[in-house]
Formats: sequence, structure tokens, C-alpha cells
Amino acid sequence: MNNLNVSPPLTNMQLALLDIFATQIPDKHLVELRNIIARFLLEKARDKADKIWYEKGYNQQTLEKS
Repeated sequence: MNNLNVSPPLTNMQLALLDIFATQIPDKHLVELRNIIARFLLEKARDKADKIWYEKGYNQQTLEKS
């Protein structure tokens, strides 16, 4: 399935998901997978935000000034 020619090209994540979803699974599993992916992406976003927070030296006072 990785030999698709589309414009714009699919990302590696989109291709991986297409490979996974080529198999028929119950709808309830799709909901579970969406939740897993959402939690994964949320964790990555929080990690990035935390890194920026500490690099910039932000603290509670920074929040209170805003």
C-alpha cells in the first residue's frame, strides 16, 4: 500500500494508518484507536510545551502577569 501516488503526498503517519485500516475492524475499535492517538498527540504537545516553558524560565508569576 505504500506505493500510492497522490498529490500532495501522504505523510508516513497517513500511510501507516492506511495499512492498519486496510483490515476490517469493529467500529468500537476505531473509537479506541482514535482515543489512543489523541492521547499520544496530547502527550507530545504537553512535552513540547513543558520544554518551552522551562527553556524560557516561565513560572507561576509569568502566568499571573498575563
